[in-house]
Amino acid sequence: MLGTAQILSYITALGLAAAIPGPGMTALVARSVSGGAITGFIMLFGLILGDLIYLSIAVFGLAVIAHTYASLFTLINWAASLYLCWLAWQFWTYQPQAVEIGQKVTKQELASAWLSGLTITLGNPKTIAFYLAILPLIITLDNVSLQIWGMMLVPLTIFVLLSIGAIFILAALRIRHFLTSAEAQRILFRSAGMIMLLAAVGMVVKTL
Repeated sequence: MLGTAQILSYITALGLAAAIPGPGMTALVARSVSGGAITGFIMLFGLILGDLIYLSIAVFGLAVIAHTYASLFTLINWAASLYLCWLAWQFWTYQPQAVEIGQKVTKQELASAWLSGLTITLGNPKTIAFYLAILPLIITLDNVSLQIWGMMLVPLTIFVLLSIGAIFILAALRIRHFLTSAEAQRILFRSAGMIMLLAAVGMVVKTL
């Protein structure tokens, strides 16, 4: 079992990593502003799933495989960076529109939000660095069993990310009332686009 010190260290480190603005939380705010709470939380579920995937990779030692098959890992990085570039273009070219509170969203929009959340996390250098480089410094992964992973680390990860993400979503919903001007929306979405582009460039640079 994990000790209290390790648990608190993990919660603190993960909370800080999630709270620092990056591609994931920036996109979450932008989606919540344009689509509302439901869209925001659906995207958050995608973000969390991406984190759980990297957590599993770190815990079960698949990181070793990633380093062994460097070419495959590079290909995945390039694919993720291209997707981030596409998202950056979508945010940059977003056409400001009136913010309608309580507007219904389609299943297609929800599916798109979930997939965006998942792929953004999988292509987020900050997430990769946390689980494959920082996590082993916090927790002795060799001692993590399947039971500890399923009954402690997974619930803790979901709890922390859901809590931090909910704060960002609620803040975005408060902002919606002030984003009635086209210029304010344009600044928000273009800022999100720039962060996406910088993340994509960072991923490409790491593979060179």
